[in-house]
Amino acid sequence: MAREHEENRNNHADQPQLSLNDQMKRRFEERQHLVDSGINPYPCSFDVTDYSEEIIAGFLEENRENVSVAGRIMTIRKMGKASFFHLQDSRGKIQIYLKKDDVGETAYNTFKLLDIGDIVGVKGFTFRTKTGEISIHAQAFELLSKSLRPIPIAKEKEVDGQKVVFDAFSDREMRYRQRYVDLIVNPEVRKTFVKRTAIVSAIRSFFSGKGWLEVETPVLQPVYGGAAARPFTTHHNALDMELYLRIANELYLKRLIVGGFEGVFEFAKDFRNEGIDRFHNPEFTQVELYVSYKDYNWMMELVEELFYRSALEVNKSDVTNFLGSEISLKPPYRRLTITDAISEYTGRDITGKTEEELRFIAKDLGLELDPKIGSGKIIDEIFGEFVEPKLIQPTFITDYPAEMSPLAKGHRSKPGIVERFELIAGGKEICNSFSELNDPVIQRERLEAQAKLRLRGDDEAMIVDEDFLRALEYGMPPCAGLGIGVDRMVMLITGEESIRDVIFFPHMKPE
Repeated sequence: MAREHEENRNNHADQPQLSLNDQMKRRFEERQHLVDSGINPYPCSFDVTDYSEEIIAGFLEENRENVSVAGRIMTIRKMGKASFFHLQDSRGKIQIYLKKDDVGETAYNTFKLLDIGDIVGVKGFTFRTKTGEISIHAQAFELLSKSLRPIPIAKEKEVDGQKVVFDAFSDREMRYRQRYVDLIVNPEVRKTFVKRTAIVSAIRSFFSGKGWLEVETPVLQPVYGGAAARPFTTHHNALDMELYLRIANELYLKRLIVGGFEGVFEFAKDFRNEGIDRFHNPEFTQVELYVSYKDYNWMMELVEELFYRSALEVNKSDVTNFLGSEISLKPPYRRLTITDAISEYTGRDITGKTEEELRFIAKDLGLELDPKIGSGKIIDEIFGEFVEPKLIQPTFITDYPAEMSPLAKGHRSKPGIVERFELIAGGKEICNSFSELNDPVIQRERLEAQAKLRLRGDDEAMIVDEDFLRALEYGMPPCAGLGIGVDRMVMLITGEESIRDVIFFPHMKPE
């Protein structure tokens, strides 16, 4: 069905720049004019049967009849009796050709009152313009939502032969605060979050495929535990008791292992009352897994398989570019004990050192330490400052001193050491795992030692959870546990440099 079509010459009509208030005032007036004309600017529904991406990908030279799309106007060129605009839907963008004789005078007059940002529905047929752009010739047109606030649209100008972008919505703080605008005008941001969903789905499918049960445990806890962190506190009025937003779900998942489940996992929103930076957000996502009759050696192999398969599924490659480094997630990963790692990167041997000796080493390295922290925290500070940032390729750091890991089982052949590993990649911890401590007597001793650290002023030390200890006294089988920072895993696989780029609505200071 050959038809002549006018060409879209310029995406933006030459109009005087109005202030934000003037633009909004004009849009409110347009809305009222539509209402006064008997047109509902916010109808209930529209029958969408097609999407821009599929239309463009599947286009053949012959016209495709009866397509129905809906989305937001992103560019607009109003002319006399025919106009062009670009419609952006959830999957991409496509050009629309609108002619008064085809859609009718009422619909075309409605179009004249529309702006960039308005949401519309279009029915028509596909064609290719003289310049080769796949487009839709509208035969029916409907306003679905009038936008009262203008969206920022980047403009391109040629300066000294180079294309220069002006007025882009690129300020990071504004993008994080107004993620809804960010998603509209920066389509690549949406791709990151689509990948995030794919990564979560890959983890869930991987664990479920092994026969392990996905569960839910309390977010509000009377006793917080499972990690060294400060909690958020709240009050339950009916019970007149203090409760805490969980810092981890570990101790509840272990209760389920005691109860007889062989493998359980949970995607958990956890909350830690700590600082905010490129790798930390007070509210974050973890997935924790506990499997009976396994140990941390088995878990290392599982983690290698999980990360490799997730990268292939999302990126179609095991290689990712993160913070300027090309990182391969293909197994096997390097394994290095924490003492060997500190020795390799600082030249200091911390094996068997007392707290006083560790403080001297830290001071000699230039670290200023809080006098309230113990040996475990001192080692953690040394590792975090001098070793972790240098571990770019995936590396398992293993065999931590017991002081650093009160919930991990003692090493089967190394006194004073526990069976624990952390996966470090891109210079940051991505996941943590233990052969889980299941001796209730030793577990009580470890938690009571943590309580003494709290008395010294370490407010991140763990507290004694009597109900958890009671559960262990009923008997927990040998068990391997794993906690993965989902946000950091997404950062690694997508190559995003900040946790705020992989969380839809990160926490911000008040405006």
